[in-house]
Amino acid sequence: MELDLKMLNDAIENSHVHASLRFYNWSPKCISLGKNQPMEPFYKETGIDIVRRPTGGRALLHDRELTYCFVCPQKDGMSVMASYKEISDALILGFRKLGIELDYSCSRGGDMRYCMNISCGADVSYMGRKFIGSAQFRSRGYILQHGSILYDLDFELIEKIFKQKPKKDSIVTLNEINPNISQKSLIEALKEGFCEKFQES
Repeated sequence: MELDLKMLNDAIENSHVHASLRFYNWSPKCISLGKNQPMEPFYKETGIDIVRRPTGGRALLHDRELTYCFVCPQKDGMSVMASYKEISDALILGFRKLGIELDYSCSRGGDMRYCMNISCGADVSYMGRKFIGSAQFRSRGYILQHGSILYDLDFELIEKIFKQKPKKDSIVTLNEINPNISQKSLIEALKEGFCEKFQES
């Protein structure tokens, strides 16, 4: 995630007019905390690496997933929610190319520590179940948004880390939707979706 921030700072320093898109996996698994989220003592007890994101939101376990990072100039007058949805539209377009129809989650809050248990209403879902969790940060006229596309989830580990049960009926993974999609195919489809939405090549 330090590279995500470096990508944003590079865009700011060089006044980039074009967007940048990056994909990556995690090894070893890691917990990321939102920018202003307090450190819970039991996170350290897990022995899993912990990082703090430049973006907000709740804690997340990065394990069996593909993470995307998108940096672009901020449009004048566009709200955080509007830009969040615009970037989510690109994700939806990409998955449509793989024959998967996604839409937006219903807003779902509560006193939950685990990011995938809640939804802001602009998160990407599949048949009403949250699929992609994203967060955004703005600085000096630019947007950084990154998010997790879940391949699979270790629900027992999630409960152990966050001391709360994950809402299994409200979360879905790619292995449940279609386990036959390769990472290469997924990345290519998502790149096409972002290029189409933001008219980039």
